[in-house]
Amino acid sequence: MSGSSVPSAYAVLLRGVNVGGGRKVLSADLRAVAQDAGFAGARTLLNSGNLVVSPGTSGASGPDDVARLVRAGLARRLGLDVDVLALTGADLERAVAANPFPEAAGQDPSHLLLTFYPAAPDPERVAALDPLAYGVEHMAWSGPVSYTWYQGGVGTSRLTPAVLLRTVGLWGTARNWNTVTKLAGLVDAAG
Repeated sequence: MSGSSVPSAYAVLLRGVNVGGGRKVLSADLRAVAQDAGFAGARTLLNSGNLVVSPGTSGASGPDDVARLVRAGLARRLGLDVDVLALTGADLERAVAANPFPEAAGQDPSHLLLTFYPAAPDPERVAALDPLAYGVEHMAWSGPVSYTWYQGGVGTSRLTPAVLLRTVGLWGTARNWNTVTKLAGLVDAAG
């Protein structure tokens, strides 16, 4: 998602962990995976698969390397195959700046979800998605990020990660507005 220069810090997002009974990744384990891979300054945010790291001695030269190293470490340490996405501070800044729902960010930030994808989905597939069919009135896209304001609550919505995966053909991982802005602040402070 980012340019060619090597950033000084990354936000690492794990998909589908610590939601329900299965795939548990404790914050301590996630930090240990990062340290084992040679990342510096490993910090976690909440217990929902959010990590901020600096390249350290990892040899990572970009977001794809960061994601690959963390994914491999999770497989080695915990025996889990987890989708991992690494974002730069610039990626997070762009996502925050492109928010089409500033009212939601200010008044209902826990119900405004940004879903980050490894690449921008095919525009035809995005156009085929009718969020109103799932009871969601506010949804927009900016490149590899979707913005969904779940006014009735996230847990009761019929616009689920499985629906999004099936419709756009790519996996994504969602974080609410509060988490995204906190991650952006941590990446900025680590840089």
